[in-house]
Amino acid sequence: MGSRAIGQRAGHRRRATGALVTAACIVGLSSAAAAPAVADQNTPLQSGECKFGTDDIKETPWSLQRLLTNQMWASGKGKGIKVGVIDTGIDAGNKQLQDAIGGAGRTYVKDGKATQDKVGHGTKVAGIIAARPQSTSGFYGLAPEATVIPYQQTSDEQAGTADSLAKAINDAVSDGVDVINISQGTAASEKLLQSLKDAVKNAAAHNVLIIASAGNSGASGAEQNIYPAAFSTEFDNVLAVAASDRNNERAPFSQAGSFVGIAAPGVDMVSTVPLGGNCVDQGTSFASPYAAGAAALLIAKHKDDKEKWGPAQIISHLEQTADRVRKSRDNNIGWGVINPVAALNDNTRPTGPPTPDKSNNAAGVSNIIPAAVSLGETDEERTARIAIYIVGGGLLAVAAVVGSSVAMRDWRRKTGLTSHGEAKNG
Repeated sequence: MGSRAIGQRAGHRRRATGALVTAACIVGLSSAAAAPAVADQNTPLQSGECKFGTDDIKETPWSLQRLLTNQMWASGKGKGIKVGVIDTGIDAGNKQLQDAIGGAGRTYVKDGKATQDKVGHGTKVAGIIAARPQSTSGFYGLAPEATVIPYQQTSDEQAGTADSLAKAINDAVSDGVDVINISQGTAASEKLLQSLKDAVKNAAAHNVLIIASAGNSGASGAEQNIYPAAFSTEFDNVLAVAASDRNNERAPFSQAGSFVGIAAPGVDMVSTVPLGGNCVDQGTSFASPYAAGAAALLIAKHKDDKEKWGPAQIISHLEQTADRVRKSRDNNIGWGVINPVAALNDNTRPTGPPTPDKSNNAAGVSNIIPAAVSLGETDEERTARIAIYIVGGGLLAVAAVVGSSVAMRDWRRKTGLTSHGEAKNG
């Protein structure tokens, strides 16, 4: 049997675990076992399967092409910053992550190991944050000197719960992380999530920033709260991240809601996979770590002034410096699409929430007054048309007079009339 056929069968087996694997992306968290939910859709790559232990992708992905890394990394690459990744684990078998993983991490699943990832979701998330550059790959993390710590909350055989997620948050806070990325969520009633809410409150009390994905149930356009991201309306240490496309608009799957604070690239996202190599995926699960990587750089830059640059200031600064598609925030992409370069090159410390643009300079557009669009004839066109008619009519009148004169002269000559009206002798 050929290697491609083997890979295809392996891919089918991997998809057959869908009910539990999908829990890695948007977990239906409750006090009991999580119900499966719709996961991020894999984008075909190379042979059509996102395999573990695959080749590196040599091209730089679009989400990184838009970054001026010399400016973004002018003040550092996130060294000394610890990012807790609550997910399916971070696989140490990928060379781009081996030096990024900080310790053995913690696991909350039976027979689990935080540095092994049988699902691949957490390894992709971690890569977007802190993957080390490698000569064979065009992909790298936004904060390639930051440390990622795995908190394995779900696996291919066990879904997470609100209680296990809450425990992972509390443990990450105890371990002294600076940022926690949570690419999971639930649409359950807040009344059923008290332990999760308490954990978020504990993180706020310890000045720990939580960045969470907004969810992938936005295809219908209906708005709903996805937790813990939706806790952003109550706690100032939570940033809810939607997914944007290449045009800085909401990705079709991205969940909209009043809790959305910002958007980040989430379509055709390249990242690391278990056992080595790169693969492509999409979802708010991968927009969230993009924002977490930018936050790690910002925290590292202001780490000597943590009292003035706490989670609330980091969030407000990222929102204020985002690329605006509209003047103010909306429920699709929040305050706009995150711009790490702008955030790192602006030293203005926020003293409050972000403010709407005062001019039409959204998304970097210059202050040009747009021309009015007319479906009919403009005033200038009408004036020009009338002028042409007048000039044309005048020329026709002159031509008629000259023509009449010539015709009269010829007629007089033929009838024997002189110019003085005297008859000629025959």
